[in-house]
Amino acid sequence: MSFFGAMTTAVNSIRAQASALGHISDNIANSQTTGFKRTDTSFYDVVTVSSGKNHLPGSVTARPAFTNSVQGVINASDVKTHMAINGEGFFSVSERIATSDGDPVFLNVDRYTRRGDFAVDKNGYLVNGAGYYLQGYPIDMDSGNPSGNTAEIIQINNQFLPARASTQIDYEVNLPSDPKTVAFDSTVANSELLTAGAPGDPGNPFSNDPTTITGGAGNGFVQANEENLFLDRSLSGGAITLYDATGNPVNVQMRWAKVDNQDDGAGTGQGDTWNLFYKIDDNAAGTDPKWVNTGQDYIFQNGQGNPDVNSQTLTGLTVNGVTVGDVTLNHGSGNVTQFADPNGKVSVNDIEQDGFAAGRLSEVSLSDNGRIVGSFTNGRTIDLAEIAVVRFNSPDSLKKIDGTAFAQTQESGEPITGDPGNIVGEATESSNVDIADEFSKLIITQQAYTAGTRIVTTSDEMIRETINMKR
Repeated sequence: MSFFGAMTTAVNSIRAQASALGHISDNIANSQTTGFKRTDTSFYDVVTVSSGKNHLPGSVTARPAFTNSVQGVINASDVKTHMAINGEGFFSVSERIATSDGDPVFLNVDRYTRRGDFAVDKNGYLVNGAGYYLQGYPIDMDSGNPSGNTAEIIQINNQFLPARASTQIDYEVNLPSDPKTVAFDSTVANSELLTAGAPGDPGNPFSNDPTTITGGAGNGFVQANEENLFLDRSLSGGAITLYDATGNPVNVQMRWAKVDNQDDGAGTGQGDTWNLFYKIDDNAAGTDPKWVNTGQDYIFQNGQGNPDVNSQTLTGLTVNGVTVGDVTLNHGSGNVTQFADPNGKVSVNDIEQDGFAAGRLSEVSLSDNGRIVGSFTNGRTIDLAEIAVVRFNSPDSLKKIDGTAFAQTQESGEPITGDPGNIVGEATESSNVDIADEFSKLIITQQAYTAGTRIVTTSDEMIRETINMKR
């Protein structure tokens, strides 16, 4: 072993510890930077000659050890567009390189980040605190699915949401096996029925037969002057607001009436029969139609539809002079039943429709499934875009660039589409730097650096003593 070799090794040790000190300094400086990933230091020994009988001092080098895959603490935020990734993955973002006519010009290379403090800028882009623009997949409003497989920069327009005419009502309901209408009398047979005979019979107080849902004009409706009779002999089936093509609201009231009460064992194979009515004109008078039969018999045996009615179409639905058009009343399979109800009333289990009035965007937030959601003044919430999340086979091999972002490298591999379900809304990921740990490493680095300088000093003194031997 030579004095020169010992001194060279010590100098390299000092350089390595200086590199480690730089990493520690960088970590401490960014301990409060959102989404920052600390850089540790890995030391590698360099061996010159080593055998069982001889070993010459080698050297040491310091290399950065990146922690891009190490999760930081997720903190809650009051900003609805802030987001954090819980688990592996990176937000796919774009970098602005210039501005043209007030609009940003983007680098045609994707960047990646864990920094999720995004906010909507004046142009409708989602930009994080470091100036990177969030990418995602636009959502098709009709299907609710992403349109296309290529992520693009998300831009949220502040234009009005156009009105959509109602075309479907989802309606699930249970009808009581023993309806308790106002006219019901437990001592009078068939008093629970809307009519118990043909027009003119004592059991049918209506001038026409509202249960006749086929035939000529004048059938299947309730006249305005007979509305009270109808209300006393039917049950409320709920109400829902529909919309026409221009967004005008239409309130549709529905009522159920039992029209036949036959036992399955009577030899006819017919069960209990109900009809559904809806109100068409609040201002109808005299003999004008006020309630209309939808034109479908609902027949039940043992509480279930027989046959089961999955849907029916209300053709040219018009209420109070406002025409909505053809509307499908969708029940689904087995969702209109007739089971006992202690109150003898209709139980509406679900009633929803697909139309809405025009509205203006009022708020942007994040859903649990990783989608940007727009809330509009018409009460609608609509998915606008699905956030692009990617992962890498070797995330620690990504190249660090300014703004807590990363660039793809040959060692990191190609980006792989991730699962947007691991995005946490109204939250940000903090730096993964532990100050206490960094101060511990700082002390160790300082001691190692000092020890290296002592080797240089000692080697110098020993060389001086060797030179002085000839004197």
